[in-house]
Amino acid sequence: MKILLLYPEYPDTFWSFKHALKFVSKKAAFPPLGLLTVAALLPDTWEKRLVDLNVEELKDEHIAWADIIFLGAMLVQSKSAAEIIHRCKQIGRKIVAGGPLFTTQHEKYQDVDHFVLNEAEITLPQFLDDLAAGHPRPLYTSGLKPDITRTPIPLWPLINMKNYATMLVQYSRGCPYNCEFCDIVIMNGRIPRTKTPEQVVREFQALCDAGWRKSVFIVDDNFIGNKKKVKQVLPVLADWQKAHKYPFTLLTEASIDLAGDEELMQLMSKANFFKVFVGVESPNTESLQECDKHQNTSNDLAEAVDIIHRHGMQVMGGFIVGFDSDPENIFEMQISFIQQVGIVTAMVGLLTALPQTRLWHRLKAEGRLLSDASGENTDGFLNFQPVMDRDKLLDGYRKLLTNLYSRKQYYQRINTFLRNYRPTVKARITREDIVALLRSIWQLGIKSKARFHYWKLLAKTLLLKRKAVPMAIELAIFGQHFEQILQRLDITRSIDYKES
Repeated sequence: MKILLLYPEYPDTFWSFKHALKFVSKKAAFPPLGLLTVAALLPDTWEKRLVDLNVEELKDEHIAWADIIFLGAMLVQSKSAAEIIHRCKQIGRKIVAGGPLFTTQHEKYQDVDHFVLNEAEITLPQFLDDLAAGHPRPLYTSGLKPDITRTPIPLWPLINMKNYATMLVQYSRGCPYNCEFCDIVIMNGRIPRTKTPEQVVREFQALCDAGWRKSVFIVDDNFIGNKKKVKQVLPVLADWQKAHKYPFTLLTEASIDLAGDEELMQLMSKANFFKVFVGVESPNTESLQECDKHQNTSNDLAEAVDIIHRHGMQVMGGFIVGFDSDPENIFEMQISFIQQVGIVTAMVGLLTALPQTRLWHRLKAEGRLLSDASGENTDGFLNFQPVMDRDKLLDGYRKLLTNLYSRKQYYQRINTFLRNYRPTVKARITREDIVALLRSIWQLGIKSKARFHYWKLLAKTLLLKRKAVPMAIELAIFGQHFEQILQRLDITRSIDYKES
């Protein structure tokens, strides 16, 4: 059996980092971890190929080679996924589809032959058994949650790692919290399931053996969802990192209560974590209460961010406007908070009703749901009727993004962050780092209108916090990406994007 695994193209988004990748000669930020894991669950005797449309073109001969197409996608990839389905059907190939896009709205894709939904460890074996018996069903779904200690190592030989900026590892699935707008509990549940320390070490070793030396994103819904278990795995990872001379710098996602656990932050620093994405959402307490983000209301958010920074981990923050409880000055509140705490990578999006979430069901019942979600975080697409006047919300959002990512404000945040940041990460300076530095000097220090900000940042960091120079350069590069994203989006086209 010949199996072609296809990963659709991402649009140019906040998290795609397409405009930053050229500095390190990479084609995509991350590989398709889900498909690589599915590939490892398929029979060893099957011939497998993977085409990631983010790094290479899908050709008709790729499709013609295969007996069956396996397609995995997220909501933001819906347009590319639809195009792939059309092409595969034209060539007469059977399509098996799974992943978040299809799990929540498979009924929209009539040309897919078989849907293998939810978690593949449960539903894929059922499909494979029926396929072997000659009568596979159109739909496989299950509410059961698999024991992920039995999940295999992703089939890394299917990709060329040189195409990617960061590798991926999954340690756990699920989150104990139940924020109204979040779809994590729909897909992975509220009880975090974890891999064993030995299992995670094997995954690290597999990446190391494959020659990877750089950042690894632990892609959990909430890495600290089970604090007892994560405190058991972190010392093992720290020992492995030390024994292998720290080949990986680590980043992950976690809830804000990380800042209240000194032991946990120290363990993460020792394991070489240098970034953590936190869903801050809003400085407005009523908005947090509305969406059941109770873990944020019980913390001083500014102090929490500062504490995490002082433990050597840069906070990347997620923020939302459009809650029913947002006051009319929410845009100024967001700007003030983000600038004050120095969250440089601040993803601010309009509230979105994702399919099948509690928010989606509530708004549908209230007659306020207008359309499907786009899956992008910062495209300014509003798929429900807000309490705030719609035009006022969109105009405020435009001004919020334009303000945050003006060069003056952006570089001010970098300086605020670096002032509080205490770098602890152990990282190797690679050829890619040197090339990125040289390209940043040319693109940002010479060609760009941001050159004054760039040279001032570089000089100040060299003088006052030399260990943070790689981080400062990376953030300057990211700034150019974010600026390009804003100029591309409809949300900012009616606003003059001027140099501050």
